[in-house]
Amino acid sequence: MKDSARPLAGERIGIFGKGGSGKSTVAVLLAQALRSVGYEVCLLDADSTNVGMWRALGLDSNPRSLIDHYGGMVFSGGSVTCPVDDPTRLPGSELDLEEVPSDLYGRTSDGIYLLTAGKMGHRGVGAGCDGPIAKVARDLRVLIAGKSPVTLVDFKAGFEDSARGVVTGLDWALVVVDPTRAAVQMAVHMRNMTDEIKAGAFPATKHLEDVRLIELANRISGEAHVKWTLCALNRVADATTEEYLREQLAEDGIEPIGVIHAAPEIAAAWLRGDSLEVASARVDATALVWQMEAAMAMHDEDTLVAKSLP
Repeated sequence: MKDSARPLAGERIGIFGKGGSGKSTVAVLLAQALRSVGYEVCLLDADSTNVGMWRALGLDSNPRSLIDHYGGMVFSGGSVTCPVDDPTRLPGSELDLEEVPSDLYGRTSDGIYLLTAGKMGHRGVGAGCDGPIAKVARDLRVLIAGKSPVTLVDFKAGFEDSARGVVTGLDWALVVVDPTRAAVQMAVHMRNMTDEIKAGAFPATKHLEDVRLIELANRISGEAHVKWTLCALNRVADATTEEYLREQLAEDGIEPIGVIHAAPEIAAAWLRGDSLEVASARVDATALVWQMEAAMAMHDEDTLVAKSLP
């Protein structure tokens, strides 16, 4: 059930970016900003290698991983498969947090829920790839007392999870762009992938021999309801840098919805393992929320116009 009074309620927003772009920072700041304006918020840590998000949220410990909750990775003898090899839906992927063990999630003092898809560092040699973690992130649907919160999904750095089809399980993709050429290019790649999915492009399935799996992969892609790829600038130190990034993105028709300005307190918090409490960044993140609500309204208006056309 979605709270129709709030534009972003129930939306699943994937956060992507190259390594070092600060996507986990943006994820935490957005969660805080969304909660401060009244949204129910769940943050899913789907980065299989980065650690410490629970500290950045001010929690005392990391929740038990969802990959273990669902039976472990297939590469280690478990039941959760990679979506590239096996596109079938994750069984039991809808979780009401009032009905699951309390060690499966954390809850901050201001009411943000944190879940962890899984980490790779402790699994040892031969554990396999982290594709099953991507399947958890693709399919998980969180409820809080029967209602869908805003779910932010922090994916691992790079483009790999996107190529595994996680975008098909999202309403929005948000790309974090730091002051690097590679980050600008990733925003373009993500926008193009989203456009292809919206246009009905099928995923690569030549490696699949079972025709039923091919049909399922195509159906999942065809049923995707991702709206747009949005872009947010991060770690921007000055107006000259911001102007240059905007110019570079504009060459490919991308307009950022906002900017998180550089602040030394952010890096210090990650270094010390402290909670991320930076007033200037909170202001920037709140502005991002307003722009995301505006994008949602624009999308809904465009949809209504399209439906009214003969």
